[in-house]
Amino acid sequence: MITEAALMESRSLRRSLAERTGVLDRVKTLSLLPDGTHVTTAMLATYFQVGIKAIESLVFDHREELVANGYRVLTGAQLTSFKEASGVHSRSRALALFSRRTVLNVAMLLRDSNVARQVRAYLLDTEYTARTRPVDNSVHNLPADLLAALAAGLDNRIDQRVTHILGTTVVPLLNALIESAGEQRRGLLSAREDIHRAQRKLAQHEQRLHRLERARARRPLTGSRPLTGSTASTDAMTGREFAQHVAELLRRDGCTDVEIDSGGDRDATLTARTADGRGLVARCGDRTPHRAVGDGEMREFVGTKALHRADVAVYVATRPFSREAHDVAAQAGVTAVHRGLLEAWSAGTVLQALR
Repeated sequence: MITEAALMESRSLRRSLAERTGVLDRVKTLSLLPDGTHVTTAMLATYFQVGIKAIESLVFDHREELVANGYRVLTGAQLTSFKEASGVHSRSRALALFSRRTVLNVAMLLRDSNVARQVRAYLLDTEYTARTRPVDNSVHNLPADLLAALAAGLDNRIDQRVTHILGTTVVPLLNALIESAGEQRRGLLSAREDIHRAQRKLAQHEQRLHRLERARARRPLTGSRPLTGSTASTDAMTGREFAQHVAELLRRDGCTDVEIDSGGDRDATLTARTADGRGLVARCGDRTPHRAVGDGEMREFVGTKALHRADVAVYVATRPFSREAHDVAAQAGVTAVHRGLLEAWSAGTVLQALR
């Protein structure tokens, strides 16, 4: 399964998805210039709900990639001709234009935008559906020289989890590239570079996990020590284990009568009493990494809050919440615990709702 992190890291992966511009309008309507094809920097900033400086900074960092996908800056006679043909009125001596393909490219790179995150979620959903159709993803379909390069580049020190990630994400990506690009060597070399980059990052990640585990082992066993809660450790939990982790966080922060009412591989509902006696209900949501929590899921939990007549409601997820889900949560008094807040809570920070 291709993850959001892999999408933001891999230029070749972004290039393979650049034609799927239809996902843009699934999030919100993209307003275009009168020519029906382009948007300006200001229009792009409005679409992604970020400042113009954020767009300009991204263009500076990824200009070559964006130009390859249709980004251009018009000046002089070109600008004059474009204004006359499109009906655009501007006194600027230069005009930056983004095509729909370039807008999607920006969405795959822009970090601090909820709209961009939703676009990536829709894009990965579409890609996952396409990739899960029956195809032969056997590694034996790869050319012999590429197999040799992959074998030489694999680091035997990376454990089985890393190997599994490479096998379930990178190899299918290579197969798709080979199928679409034939024998073009440049594409294969680019894919191989992405594999090496992913290996290095995964190895670094494993080293950080080992350091965290060693530090945890050295901590004294006192009632005030924080629970282990790195995003990697929670991602590795089953649905039941994740619910038990949240239950331990509630107990640590003074909650009593903590019970897991139901739970399976997807979600669980917890009930408890806060330290000051208020009724609490918590939802440990489905932790599918590439999909945001939607407003439908949040509305369903609001109904659960009403059913339990709870004073405090907490929705915990290791994936982002959509803007609509945040709006529903704010209206219903639900605390939305996203990935970053969960990590802080696990590290010892008490949720505001429990104080």
